[in-house]
Amino acid sequence: MKIPKICEFCGKPFEAKTVTTRFCSKECGHKADNARKKEKRLQEQRETLLQSKINEIAELQARPYISISEAVTLFGISRSTIRRLIMSGKIPAANLGLRLTRIDKKAMEAMFTAIEIPEAKEEKLQPISFNIKDCYTIGEITEKFGISASTVDKTIRKNSIPKRQIGKYVYVPKSEIDKLFK
Repeated sequence: MKIPKICEFCGKPFEAKTVTTRFCSKECGHKADNARKKEKRLQEQRETLLQSKINEIAELQARPYISISEAVTLFGISRSTIRRLIMSGKIPAANLGLRLTRIDKKAMEAMFTAIEIPEAKEEKLQPISFNIKDCYTIGEITEKFGISASTVDKTIRKNSIPKRQIGKYVYVPKSEIDKLFK
């Protein structure tokens, strides 16, 4: 009995002798096993790195002054940005010697805290009327404003202006077009 299958490693079609066969050859089986083991090792390395960073961050939370590299870890900002802020005087820092710059953690937290954005008031959207008296056709827009039909179409798409095709004409609300081309 031969069953047509596709190798899970290389993706080539082959004829399997059993229902449970997954790979076309022993080589593909070994390569897939090695790739699985490598991925498992990398996952373990990632987990240990994450665990060490969690411990490091917890330790940093208790100290009032931190180094530049610790600020990079804690706030996720590049070294050059932190140095630039120190040089401009926006972050108070003390240089205690060669590579011993310490930053006030409270000043960093004050600078990089989340800023609450006030919620925008919802504007009541008025239903758009596609009454022929209240709309322009594409041809009327090109004549009135002196621009090509393709430019009108691109501008309508870019600004998400509603349009409706009735028969062979495309109608666009006058109010929207007048606002756009003032």
